[in-house]
Amino acid sequence: MSDRPSDDATEWPVIESVVEYESGWYTGGYDLVEQPDGSTKRYYWAELPPAVVVVARTDDELVLVEQYRPVIRETQLELPAGVVETGESFTTAGARELREETGFTPESTALLQEFWTATGVLRHRRGIVFADGLVPAERDLDSNEFLSVRAVPVEDALDAARRAPTNDATVEGVLLAREEGLL
Repeated sequence: MSDRPSDDATEWPVIESVVEYESGWYTGGYDLVEQPDGSTKRYYWAELPPAVVVVARTDDELVLVEQYRPVIRETQLELPAGVVETGESFTTAGARELREETGFTPESTALLQEFWTATGVLRHRRGIVFADGLVPAERDLDSNEFLSVRAVPVEDALDAARRAPTNDATVEGVLLAREEGLL
C-alpha cells in the first residue's frame, strides 16, 4: 500500500496564474498549483488560438502544401492548416484556409476530430477537417506564407505524411481520415 495520494483528482487548486509573456501569436505563463500530496509546483504553459488542419482530397490525390518552418529550420510537406478566427467553426475555418493556401474551395467539409494538443505544455485546441469536391479558386496567402501546393496519390498519403521531416498534425490528419475510410 502506498502513502501516495490518489492520482485520480479531477482538479488541483490553482493558487496563482501568472502571464509572463504576450505576443500577437501566443501567451505564455504558469499556474502555481497545489498537487494531491499538498505540495505546490509551477506548471508552465503557452496558450495559442484554436487551429484547423485540412485533409483535402480530389478524386485520387491528397492536397498538401510545402513550406519552410523557421522555428525548426526545415521544409515540411504538410496538410493545409491555420488559425480558427473568432466566431468560426472548425469546418468554416478549414474551408477558408484551404482556399487561401491551395486555391481550392471544397463542396463539403466534415469535422473528423477536435482535441487538445500537447497537454503537458500547451493550451491549444485543434480540429481535423476533411474536405472534398474541390473546385479551383483564387489563392490568398498571408504575408508570411511562402508555400507551394503539392499533391500525392491517395494510396501514397500515409507514406508521404510519415516521411521525414514530418509533423504531428499531418500524421494525425492522414491517420484519422484513413481510419474513417476517406483515404
